[in-house]
Amino acid sequence: MGFKLGIVGLPNVGKSTLFNALTQTAAAEAANYPFCTIEPNVGEVGVPDPRLDTLAAIAGSKEILPTRLTFVDIAGLVRGASKGEGLGNKFLSHIREVDAVAYVLRCFEDGDITHVENRIDPMADAETVETELMLSDLESLEKRFTQTEKKAKTTGDKDAKALAAIMEKALIKLREGRPARMADIAPDEMVAFRALQLLTSKPVVYVCNVDEASAATGNAFSKKVEEAAKAEGAVSVIISAKIESEFAGLGAEDRDAFLAEMGLKEPGLNRLIFAGYQLLDLVTYFTVGPKEARAWTITRGTKAPAAAGVIHTDFEKGFIRAETIAYNDYATLKGEAGAKEAGKFRLEGKEYVVQDGDVLHFRFAN
Repeated sequence: MGFKLGIVGLPNVGKSTLFNALTQTAAAEAANYPFCTIEPNVGEVGVPDPRLDTLAAIAGSKEILPTRLTFVDIAGLVRGASKGEGLGNKFLSHIREVDAVAYVLRCFEDGDITHVENRIDPMADAETVETELMLSDLESLEKRFTQTEKKAKTTGDKDAKALAAIMEKALIKLREGRPARMADIAPDEMVAFRALQLLTSKPVVYVCNVDEASAATGNAFSKKVEEAAKAEGAVSVIISAKIESEFAGLGAEDRDAFLAEMGLKEPGLNRLIFAGYQLLDLVTYFTVGPKEARAWTITRGTKAPAAAGVIHTDFEKGFIRAETIAYNDYATLKGEAGAKEAGKFRLEGKEYVVQDGDVLHFRFAN
């Protein structure tokens, strides 16, 4: 299990170029005209985690299987998309299927690349995109709210009453011109809230697509985005799609030197993945053996049976216990035998909350 990140933005901001680079494919055509992405392109990448390599080396694993991140490149939205302008609602529907949304914002000047609204203003671009998503949410939610509220009043249905209350919280924000994710949703309401599948309920990361010279430190455009993101408690990432494209085309032996030359410590993919993990509050646990070393992604706070269920539903149904070693103990003590000898091998039950970096072996009844 990984997570799915939708790449959205206005046409010609570098979405498809970034998608191609991050997934190291040419599946999305990057062209200087709107709607060059006619169907959402989907690409998967392994999530880089040096811990997995360390574990595999200790255990002598034949295969290394990282957790996966899925990118979905969604065609450029334009003003009026919620009313069918451009490619309209067809593309709004694709956003419902992702876990988080990356707003790719143009933070570079280039006279050869046309901006759909003839200006360079990344926050105005973000506002245009989010306004269309909010309008779509408002239209669909108002219809559902009326039906749900009517059911609650006429039948006294407690579930309908509770759902109507959640809908109303989201509607208040949407009518104020603010995204649904800003609504004050209680923890015990989150499952029902997410089930509404509102476009603006999803966590957002702002991706500042900058010129090559600004890749390490950002520029005036990206600083404005960073300030706006901080103000709303969101995350921003600086990436140069052009640099990422060049990086993707290099051999492994040349990549470190290239990053150093650009003044970068790591590729943009790593920064974007980290931002995604932050947004969705994800952690990673590992399963390790001679056959394979594998990473698994779960939400922070997940208990052992549910974590086991990520591997297979039978593991969760028949869960007995989790043999557990913290990553640092496994790495320092050179494996399971050393951890056992040092008393760092634990047996955890159904109430155990899996921690980031845990090395687990699940026992379950068939």
